[in-house]
This record gives sequence, structure tokens and C-alpha cells, in this order.
Amino acid sequence: MGKRVAVIGAGVSGLTSIKACLDEGFEPTCFERSCDIGGLWRFTETVEKGRASIYKSVVTNTSKEMSCFSDFPMPDHFPNYMHNSKFLEYLRLYAKCFDLLKYIRFKTPVIQVEKSKDYLTTGQWVVVTQNEDRQESSIFDAVMICIGHQIEAYIPPLECFPGFEKFKGSYLHSQSYKKPDIFQGKTVVVIGMGNSAADIAVELCHWAKKVVLQHKGGSPG
Repeated sequence: MGKRVAVIGAGVSGLTSIKACLDEGFEPTCFERSCDIGGLWRFTETVEKGRASIYKSVVTNTSKEMSCFSDFPMPDHFPNYMHNSKFLEYLRLYAKCFDLLKYIRFKTPVIQVEKSKDYLTTGQWVVVTQNEDRQESSIFDAVMICIGHQIEAYIPPLECFPGFEKFKGSYLHSQSYKKPDIFQGKTVVVIGMGNSAADIAVELCHWAKKVVLQHKGGSPG
């Protein structure tokens, strides 16, 4: 039997990690805190703790030829740039094709990963999971952390914005943005000029009374 590998997260990286383990003869077990695969690409109406979040209109900013996995081309009938729901469909096709779902334990968040007591001789890890009211510890030969890097929203201290305490309107991080209709008829300032900021600003232009896109470094050109 091959080495046991814990894969944390069942998004893009988690699914490909499961398959890579199988290709190498390892025994993967994937732990996913939510009830489904997809990670970032599975849209939800609300922000879920411990999971990256997207807004309803998100479309891939790379073509399907550049976005697909090397061993699983996109279906010919898929659009060149895909809505998030279409990319999630692709991930489901991928998981079904390589029979990956049976290696995933859903609704099982990992709450701790630490070296085993005999790590210096075995190189093994202890993975502690939470399933409802029960905790479970398992030993693995390796751990692959596939939770992405956009889980926590960073908002600078409000002190960075002199006079903000006088602001009577609402504010939110792009991670909490889901739909544009709540901004209908309002004046909106979008701070930043990355992919999300520019994309959201364009969408808001169809709903808000006025949209100002602000970036401290000027346009990236």
C-alpha cells in the first residue's frame, strides 16, 4: 500500500492533488469543510467562514485553453471565457472522470496539523478533524494544504483613512460583494485597481449613480 496523504480542501488544487497522489500510487484522503467541491469557484449567496468567496457575475480572466488541466481539456462547447458556474461544471466533470469524490470527506474541517511524536524517524503527521461534535486524529505520511490564499479579507485599520469616523455610509471588502443591485442609485468609491476592483467598478456603473475608482499608485497601465 502506498503512503497515506492528507489533502486539505477540495477546490482546484485539492482535486488535482488527489489525482496526482493516485497517479503516484499514494493513498489520498481529502478533507473538505463544506458540503461540496469547487472551493473558490462555487458561488454562495453569503460568505462562508474558512472559504474564499466570489461574486455572482465572476467570469474567468484566462481562456479555457489556458485554464484547463493538461490531462482534461475543456469541452468544445464551453465558452472561451467562462462564468464561474461553468468552471464549476468543469471541475465536476473532472472529478467524475477520474472518480475523485470517493476520496473526499465533506463537512470535515481540519482543526490541527502537527508533527507526530516520532516524526524524526517516520516523517509522519497527525491531522485532527472535526465532524459535528466529534474530533478524530489520523496519521499521515504527508499533508497537502490546498485551501487557497484568499480566505481572509484584509481591511486596513480605519485610522488609515482620516475622517472616516464621520462617514455615514456603508463599506465592505470585495470578498463580501455578491450582487450590484444593493448599490442602485448610490455614489460608490472602489479602492484599488486589481482584477476584482476593476471588474466590480465596471459592473457597478450599470447600477450606481456614480462610481469612483481610486488607486494610490495610479493606473498600472
